[in-house]
Amino acid sequence: MATPARTKTSAPASAPAKKAPALEPAELRSGSALPLRPAPAAAAQPGPDTVISRIPLRFPRPSVPGGEFAPKAYAGEIVPFTITAFREGHDRIGVHVRLWSPDGTESLHRLSPLNDGTDRWTTSITLLAQGNWHFRFEGFADDYATWRHAAELKIAAGVDPAVMRELGALLFDRAAAEKSRPIAERRKLTGASTALRDPAVDDAGALEVVRDPAVAASFAARPVASLASITTELPLLVERTRAGVGAWYEFFPRSEGAKRLRDGTIKSGTFRTATARLADVAAMGFDVLYLPPIHPIGRVNRKGPNNTLDAGPSDPGSPWAIGAAEGGHDAVHPDLGTLADFRAFVRAANALGIEIALDLALQAAPDHPWVTEHPEWFTTLPDGSIAFAENPPKKYQDIYPINFDNDPEGIRAEALRVVRHWIAQGVRIFRVDNPHTKPLQFWEWLIKTVTTEHPDIVFLAEAFTRPAALQGLAAAGFQQSYTYFTWRNTKAELEEFLTSLADETADFLRPNLFVNTPDILTEYLQFGGRPAYKTRAAIAATAAPSYGVYAGYELFENVARPGSEENIDNEKYEYKVRDWAAAEAAGDSLAPYLRTLNTIRRAHPALSQLRNFVAHWSDDDAILVYSKHVDAALSPTGKADTLIIVVNVDPHSVRETMVHLDTTIWGVPRGETFEVEDLITGARWTWADHNYVRLDAFDEPVHILHVKGGTA
Repeated sequence: MATPARTKTSAPASAPAKKAPALEPAELRSGSALPLRPAPAAAAQPGPDTVISRIPLRFPRPSVPGGEFAPKAYAGEIVPFTITAFREGHDRIGVHVRLWSPDGTESLHRLSPLNDGTDRWTTSITLLAQGNWHFRFEGFADDYATWRHAAELKIAAGVDPAVMRELGALLFDRAAAEKSRPIAERRKLTGASTALRDPAVDDAGALEVVRDPAVAASFAARPVASLASITTELPLLVERTRAGVGAWYEFFPRSEGAKRLRDGTIKSGTFRTATARLADVAAMGFDVLYLPPIHPIGRVNRKGPNNTLDAGPSDPGSPWAIGAAEGGHDAVHPDLGTLADFRAFVRAANALGIEIALDLALQAAPDHPWVTEHPEWFTTLPDGSIAFAENPPKKYQDIYPINFDNDPEGIRAEALRVVRHWIAQGVRIFRVDNPHTKPLQFWEWLIKTVTTEHPDIVFLAEAFTRPAALQGLAAAGFQQSYTYFTWRNTKAELEEFLTSLADETADFLRPNLFVNTPDILTEYLQFGGRPAYKTRAAIAATAAPSYGVYAGYELFENVARPGSEENIDNEKYEYKVRDWAAAEAAGDSLAPYLRTLNTIRRAHPALSQLRNFVAHWSDDDAILVYSKHVDAALSPTGKADTLIIVVNVDPHSVRETMVHLDTTIWGVPRGETFEVEDLITGARWTWADHNYVRLDAFDEPVHILHVKGGTA
């Protein structure tokens, strides 16, 4: 640790005053909560010439690589607290984590060895209260565990039994003298001490004392400890549940209610016509509606259909080419309505349980007011022109990127003004366009400033970029991030990718698994047909707590513009007139399937967790198997929940194979049977740890199996 560990249970300077809690504070759920005890007074801290404590405590988690930022969780998330702890020789140690909630409530939790031989210790705690938490790890020499291990071996072998019995009696006397222990427990320990010293009790009887589970439980809750080491206090930010859990739907308001006129042109939809679509979005079970930019669209270099440079007079242009004579980032496109219409739209969505997520794209069309008012915010080329946005060899002639070097303070002030403006209109979620093309320190500042004023604000990063940049944005403050999910399609790719999300980066990066976007129509979807669409939606909806769908997915829109991953006749550049009701009535819509997935998500607390993803095994390279489980003691609902998801990721085949499960994860011994129900079809089977499956991609390519009973 960089600073000496404290030996008192005092709070950090910025934390509220600590107060003693009940055994299980209302702010958390834990299967390992202990009676509150002060840290051992004789903490073995580093000496003047060392940085290592007597019991080294290293690699704490949750943490963010580099240590510059606090790790994050969301209200209701089950968070594993993990540390490497060891000491010399063979004597046993124990580890606690001491936790302070945002209001200063203090609790203590015992860690267990993670795996033999790794010296990693862990416990999981469900954090229910939003705000700034603090925690620290405490390692100690576990005198009882050391004695018990030695006594069990030596007394059974007849090696120094009298010595071991007396050492145990002295240990029990020491514990019984502690006034903090309940009277009944102290009497139990005194009786155990007497038995160990009683000549009438033979060694077999002494071994019964050594192995007494009640005595072991007493020392587990209130260990007799020495040689303590304590880490410095560490921060943990717990944000609101929507920062980590949500089903997102994206649509363009201008397409909802758009009408084709007799002359072949299309009249734009409005916020009022889009309001009529909200009921369908809510009925499918989505709780976040993401809107692409709703601002005036530039006329200079406006893009036409399929990203062409020859826009006609009725072509609406790309919403990401923000700004025109009618205004910029704080204005509403006149075709959509007024600012008052937008506020009414937000209220209507909220009344249906839907939050609005608004696009935040810090860039400008050539006729944005910024260009004339603040030309220093852009890059001027040697010929005096302003540089267009580029992703070579692509050039975006309808967009000027922001140059953050010329007037960083001015740009910061304007960006903050824009965000505050939309917060005032009722927006609590922002989807940020291309954040990796702006300075990381800018986002750190903006998000910290905004969330200090409004802790409920959520920022989603459209971070389709290199891993270092993607993870850097998450660490610096973004509550959610797009990921590479759309390009992970095989069993091996998905196992590796989803396992990494659930472990390696889970302390700071929350994935939002969008299945498609206006920019992304993968080959898997282009050529996989209905099975591919069902498969990708099912994986996204069950593998992570947040996922998203862009409108048109439910209609299987899978024709790409030649040579690209984008839909042909892309909605970014034109209106889309769709008949949602007719498609569903004809059975040509995935909406009922999405509705089923979202119903399952809301009913099963295991799906509101990220870190509980566990990949299992199948004998077929196209059959992906994973489980999601929560124990009753940790579940925010107080109920255990286990789901097994089996997916045929080959959309062109029927697959038959054996799947192999580690059923001990949800409390079923290997070889024992249990009942499962397929939440998609309603079918029921008796399963065990090895099971036959047949998945027909053209019928139902996915099992979402609920384990009925038998869970921990």
